[in-house]
Amino acid sequence: MTDGTTIEQQLQAHGIHPTAARILVLQKLSELTHPVSMTELETELETMDKSTIFRTLNVLLEHHAIHSFEDGSGSTKYEICRCESTVCRVENRHIHFYCEECRRTFCIEDVKIPIVALPEGYHIETINYTVKGLCPECSRRQA
Repeated sequence: MTDGTTIEQQLQAHGIHPTAARILVLQKLSELTHPVSMTELETELETMDKSTIFRTLNVLLEHHAIHSFEDGSGSTKYEICRCESTVCRVENRHIHFYCEECRRTFCIEDVKIPIVALPEGYHIETINYTVKGLCPECSRRQA
């Protein structure tokens, strides 16, 4: 959300009671320009213990304030939900790119996740769509 609302307002809009830990974690995720792992978030929030970060991420995930996905690196990545409303539909999600050289994950926000047609009775809750290869910086180094 980038419409000028405060972190506290964003939490409340998702039905989450604002606590110091929730505010700090959501604030940090909103400042970052790329998805981060739990380990990376621990480094960013060095004054907060791992179990508090983990519990906070779970609350934010349950209330759809953030997204998580696997990027092929072996760890789950987290990013703030930047949908216009508190309900982020699958068709509004973007793809991710994992660089196999520098091991960074990038949001490719201009490319939406393609929606697949599932057989009757199946309902999509989330989609993980990660493309792997070389980022522009690593491609230039190899050229």
